[in-house]
Amino acid sequence: MSQLFQRKPIAALVSDTEGSKGLKRTLRAGDLIMLAIGAVIGAGIFGAIGTAAAGQIGPHGEVIRTGAGPALIFSFLLSAGACALAGLCYAELASMIPQAGSAYAYSYATLGEIVAWIIGWDLILEYAVGNVAVAISWGDYFNTLLRGFGVTLPYWISTGYRRALLSADPQLHGMIGTAPHIAGIPILVDLPAFAIVMLITWLLLRGARESATANNIMVAIKLVVLSLFVVVGATHLKAANYHPFAPNGFTGIHQGAAIVFFAYIGFDAISTAAEETLNPQRNLPIGILGGLGICTVIYMIVGAVLTGMVPYKELAVADPLARALELTGFKAVGWIVALGATVSMSAVLLVFQYGQPRIFFAMARDGLLPQWAAKIHPRTRIPWATTLLTGIFVALWSLVGDDAETYDLTNIGTLFAFILVSLGVLVLRYKEPERHRPFRVPLVWPVSVLSAAGCLFLMKGLPDAAWERFGFWLVIGLALYFAYGYKHSGLRRSGIPLK
Repeated sequence: MSQLFQRKPIAALVSDTEGSKGLKRTLRAGDLIMLAIGAVIGAGIFGAIGTAAAGQIGPHGEVIRTGAGPALIFSFLLSAGACALAGLCYAELASMIPQAGSAYAYSYATLGEIVAWIIGWDLILEYAVGNVAVAISWGDYFNTLLRGFGVTLPYWISTGYRRALLSADPQLHGMIGTAPHIAGIPILVDLPAFAIVMLITWLLLRGARESATANNIMVAIKLVVLSLFVVVGATHLKAANYHPFAPNGFTGIHQGAAIVFFAYIGFDAISTAAEETLNPQRNLPIGILGGLGICTVIYMIVGAVLTGMVPYKELAVADPLARALELTGFKAVGWIVALGATVSMSAVLLVFQYGQPRIFFAMARDGLLPQWAAKIHPRTRIPWATTLLTGIFVALWSLVGDDAETYDLTNIGTLFAFILVSLGVLVLRYKEPERHRPFRVPLVWPVSVLSAAGCLFLMKGLPDAAWERFGFWLVIGLALYFAYGYKHSGLRRSGIPLK
């Protein structure tokens, strides 16, 4: 059993890179900041922001989470602080371990196989389950688009069952009784969410890949849409909507930060550019902190305008920006914002649907998953089986899921991964202090400890149900590991002695 915690030597992970020509260092601080903005601004600001402001009430009137109200701007600050510290830790490990697999690869090299498995298992929550929430929010904005053309889909094919089941809105919850039934089962499905995931999956199976030009276009669309929302919304602010400013005190701010963390997911992608960054010791922290800082300012401005346009309690929907514009009479602008949101969220879906199969690929390559998960299609050169499996999994969950529920699962899994990455930096500094580090975390002990503590603090702001589901998720993952991964582990079979 001691082999469960055996580490793969870092030299084995980077030998290929060091033995050949390294990646060309061309990225400057400004390039990294733009990369961060493109990676971060996505579904969170278009979707999770509403629940963070309004809170969430269960179908029986129970309080699932309290809302931050207009104090939402401080929720963004709280989440940004934890992300900034974690981003620095990611940057150090990514600069040393340029491997596919994100935090899974980092953990495999620092904390051992069983912890790496847990990280890989949790990354499913960040990538696949996170895409469920994105798809559901995409579906709501798509419905807003259709209404602009005078088309309204029947509620029973545009609303997921769990969304209706968990809603405190009597009209929405009542759909369970009024929807068509087959064999006593209500038919409540979100076909738009299902359709966009399957479309993205089809594109990826054909070998579709994003380009720098396409990414820049998506970033421009995001910024234009958010700017339009701010400019138009600022003309309809009401001072009364800002009172009370923090209706639930720090508890509301804390719980709002725990869900609005979803708006920052993706920032860790910038750490993977460490090998291509000029003067990484200087430019990486500027890129990470600068990108997060700019995104936080954008988020705070959007949050301030959003909560000033309409009472914050009106925002507990999957498309809060479009809803606020509709409620204030800007239906045409709401349609434009919905169009921009669907385009930008389609890009998010593409990136995360692209990333999840690569996590499976890295795990299968290490023997922790069946080898079919590591097979590459001879023509498209993609892991086709896991791409298809991920697509079907996300699409089916999107068909019946609830957005707030999936935000929570995504956030708790991602935050837990960040904690282990932060601790991994300290472990590696102790175990292999001689390793070359293109980027070194400044003040590593306070930064790493505060990063782990900050992520844990955000986790504590999530509902009890999220912790329970996360616990079940870990148990299932560990059961799969001991049933298959431990027996087929490449590390265990290699017999590499413990250091």
